[in-house]
Amino acid sequence: MIQIKSLIKSYGGIAVVDIPELLINKGETIGLVGNNGAGKTTLFRLMLDLIRADEGEIISKDENVAEGEKWKHYTTSFLDEGFLIEYLTPEEYFYFIGSLHGIGKAQVDAELVNYSDFFNGEILDRKKYIRDLSKGNQCKVGVVAALLQSPEMLLLDEPFANIDPSTQIRLKNLIKQISTEKQITTIISSHDLNHVTEVSERILLMEKGKIIKDIQTGTNTLSELEEYFSVMQ
Repeated sequence: MIQIKSLIKSYGGIAVVDIPELLINKGETIGLVGNNGAGKTTLFRLMLDLIRADEGEIISKDENVAEGEKWKHYTTSFLDEGFLIEYLTPEEYFYFIGSLHGIGKAQVDAELVNYSDFFNGEILDRKKYIRDLSKGNQCKVGVVAALLQSPEMLLLDEPFANIDPSTQIRLKNLIKQISTEKQITTIISSHDLNHVTEVSERILLMEKGKIIKDIQTGTNTLSELEEYFSVMQ
């Protein structure tokens, strides 16, 4: 699904992403973990062609993301609330996203019913603009807007960061559901080791721009990561 080759991105002469080779298979749920400044968000921005690499390439289904457009039709993301349109209500935003992909209002409404548990009565019919929602509820809007597009590839940057414990559980269940039922290739960046290991079948540990561990998730993965980061303190 995704192949990274000799990828380097530097700022001020310092490499913030340096990945010689990485393969992500179709349908995998990947957890991307690392301390602040490890390069996780920069990697996401490279994968979405929001910034350009100094060297190397990212291949998505045999297409270089920096040179083609086909990957945009099956790849969605939510990186932060800055990618939302704050002066719209959630409903208006969902309809707008739907219109970009040929999805009518009736179909959008039908799809949103599937996320009623995740919304928990806090998103729809509230007569609020997105800018007036909490960061946690903005996250809900962003995640669902990404899923409305029926992606094959989904990137989520720190989705557990600003949501309450109940919503974290709902989000974990949602990620597990889409992974099982829709076989979406999902990459989740998170500082929450417990949540990310629970939903991911593979963990990439990133430090100073490099992938230093590539772990198939098992019973000892969480303790292995906790031990690593306790030494790093």
